[in-house]
Amino acid sequence: MKRTKIKQALNAVSPMDDILVKGWVRTKRDSKGFSFVELNDGSCLGNIQAVVDHTPEIEAVLARVGTGASVAVAGALVESPGKGQKWEIRGRSIELIGEADQETFPLQKKRHSDEFLRTIAHLRPRTNKYGAVFRIRSELAQAVHKFFADKGFFYIHTPIITGSDCEGAGEMFRVTSLPAGSSLPPEEDFFGKPSQLTVSGQLNAEMFALSLGDCYTFGPTFRAENSNTPRHAAEFWMIEPEMAFADLADNMELGEEMIKRLVGHILEHCAADVDLFAKWVDKDLMPTLETLLNEPFVRLSYTEAVDILKKTKHPFDYPVEWGIDLQTEHERFLCEEQFKKPVYVYDYPKTIKPFYMRLNDDDKTVAAMDCLVPRIGEIIGGSQREERLDVLTARMDEMKLNKDDYWWYLDSRRFGTAPHAGFGMGFERMLMLVTGVANIRDVMPFPRTPNSLEF
Repeated sequence: MKRTKIKQALNAVSPMDDILVKGWVRTKRDSKGFSFVELNDGSCLGNIQAVVDHTPEIEAVLARVGTGASVAVAGALVESPGKGQKWEIRGRSIELIGEADQETFPLQKKRHSDEFLRTIAHLRPRTNKYGAVFRIRSELAQAVHKFFADKGFFYIHTPIITGSDCEGAGEMFRVTSLPAGSSLPPEEDFFGKPSQLTVSGQLNAEMFALSLGDCYTFGPTFRAENSNTPRHAAEFWMIEPEMAFADLADNMELGEEMIKRLVGHILEHCAADVDLFAKWVDKDLMPTLETLLNEPFVRLSYTEAVDILKKTKHPFDYPVEWGIDLQTEHERFLCEEQFKKPVYVYDYPKTIKPFYMRLNDDDKTVAAMDCLVPRIGEIIGGSQREERLDVLTARMDEMKLNKDDYWWYLDSRRFGTAPHAGFGMGFERMLMLVTGVANIRDVMPFPRTPNSLEF
């Protein structure tokens, strides 16, 4: 008999005489002559109840079935007399596939803290909350690809190992095949030069934007900075579109359209899972998402943002001065209290931004933008890229970058340069936005953070 997923069974339009479901036991209740076995197979938030009549053979199986065990139940899908469920299974047989030791199985029928569940990240997807997180994560990834495919963007796979520092910060993980403690020079290493895990696929994606037009990369990136905060991880996923013949305004328009489309997609396709978060995680989740969908994003310059922050009487832990990067508390104030909706801040001081951002005519700011959203702060960071070779090389000299390492990047400005723009969106931060989850560790299957590499 072919297996039916529980999601299919719960959405059935009519009874079925023969059905086989396989899943993990959430609860088992024994009664006189029969047992209730509640199953979940991960395909949806809902469980399905199986009512299994006792026979000597079935009782022998049920005696070994406990919470967390994997079983197969065959029977008929019938209307349920119980409240809150349309269907149940009248089980004719039950097979124990994998037993769960009841003395050591850590997921009993009670609420566990997020901190505890991080210590058992290999089991937490079996809980309601984390099953919902990772179903939404899967659907959101598919929605990203659909959004760009609908707009005619090409999907590009960019390198994970790089010899170029995109951000100019130098906080990158080194990649080497040399033994620990080796004094051999980089020329003796695998690639014959220093190599690192990439912090961004942007520089490579730019090359394709200047060849194919509009493209995007969507993959893992890495940061070696010791940022042990609820918004940072050492390994995370980035969505990075690049558009040829585009400017900063085009960039902001694309980012706003993308966020709205992704949020709408998740509300449509993951309604039950989102409802769980709206009920148990963030009571303001639905109003936040509805505002995001229905209201235009605010656009204001960095200079205007600093003026607003300096004039407010709101107490900040970090000072606000022109020329200093905005902190999370400043970003959240702008979008949560000042405007109560997503905010674009653009035209940042050049001294706090990377070399590739287009220099504005004032010679003090660059055509950069950040999109700020409630509860998170920055979710998108991007810019119009510097397409002028002389200005780009001057900026690299200012930042003491070795132009020889970027010879291929500079070629794109020598041979048919064109205005272009792009941004990076943190995929996990987008997940935090649509779920209300406050810690990035809780939207990642196996988070990599400082002093954490357990799984």
